[in-house]
Formats: sequence, structure tokens, C-alpha cells
Amino acid sequence: AMLHAIGLARDAVYIANVLKCRPPGNRNPSVAEVAACQPFLRRQLVLIRPKVMLAVGGIAAHNLLNTDEAVGRLRNRVHFYGEERTPLLVTYHPAYLLRRPEEKAKVWQDLQKLHGMLHGG
Repeated sequence: AMLHAIGLARDAVYIANVLKCRPPGNRNPSVAEVAACQPFLRRQLVLIRPKVMLAVGGIAAHNLLNTDEAVGRLRNRVHFYGEERTPLLVTYHPAYLLRRPEEKAKVWQDLQKLHGMLHGG
């Protein structure tokens, strides 16, 4: 629904997870688990060649950017990923918004920025 709100059809968006399987008990992934999946994600990105990437939530942001900085500090600016230097934005995870609905306006700002980057604005 959020992507649709900024005019992106689901078939125009590629969703890739940092982790290719869910850790037991839905716990956060270990460093080793992320490292084991990283070659698969990198290959996906080479094949897809995204114009812009959106890291949704802390696990994605921390692993793609190799940082432990809070999502709130990472969002609202453009980062670059990999040797291709793909523009990357960071926003909050939908599960976080269920706990903190007052942050939805910030996600809307992030999506507007994404829209502008995709459409040359």
C-alpha cells in the first residue's frame, strides 16, 4: 500500500531480503547468517541493477551500510551501496510503525524522496 501511494506498481519493484531464510524463533540474524547470505544478495543486485535501493528497517540498513547507527539517524539522507554506488535510502520497518504509529509521517517523507529519485525530482 505504501509503494502504491507514491505511484509504484508492485511489479515495478524488486524486494530482496538480507537474509534468505528466517532464523528460528524469528530472532535477529547473527553476523554469520548474514555473511552466509550476502553473496546471494549481491548477485541479485548485480542482476537487477536497481536505480535506487530502500533499506526497510534496522537489520537491512545495518547490514547494507555496515553500521550500527540508529535508523532515525540514517534516514533522510542518501547513502551509496556497493562498488556500483547504488543510491540507498533508509526508512523504518512496518513492524516498527505498528509500535510507533507517530513515525508514519517520517516514512512518508522517505517514500516521497524515493519517488523523487526515481522520477528525476
